[in-house]
Amino acid sequence: MSLMTESTTATVHRAWAADLDPATLYELLRLRVEVFVVEQACPYGELDGRDLEDAARHYWLVGHHGNPAPVLGYVRLLREAEDEFLIGRLCTARTARGHGLGRQLMEAALAEVGDATCLLHVQEHLAGFYQAFGFVISGDSYVWEGVSRVPMRREGR
Repeated sequence: MSLMTESTTATVHRAWAADLDPATLYELLRLRVEVFVVEQACPYGELDGRDLEDAARHYWLVGHHGNPAPVLGYVRLLREAEDEFLIGRLCTARTARGHGLGRQLMEAALAEVGDATCLLHVQEHLAGFYQAFGFVISGDSYVWEGVSRVPMRREGR
């Protein structure tokens, strides 16, 4: 099942893990590795075994130009408990930053979360971005794979 929402710069797609074709999954994972491992010079095992969980939802942005059209951004939504979600792996391609695409992806994922509680583990310097969506810091900062991170939470409504 895919949900498409038009914007002036990109189209948001959504799919359950089981509905992703191999080529699309490859492009999504390629972007994540490009951003989190290569660009941030942080060699770690980006593939954590959760991408193919039955309840994993993947959101990505595709540009309107190019053949094939490039994947411009990505975010993953996981169900942690009956009424609790975890958002992670939000990233945009270096060439697509500064156009509100991260915000567009967060809005799409949070629309699905609805009134449920939602958790994040974010790079500490990006906490302000997530606070704009109602998240608050919910614990002490910690270093994971050489990057300072902070847990955040948005309580169910």
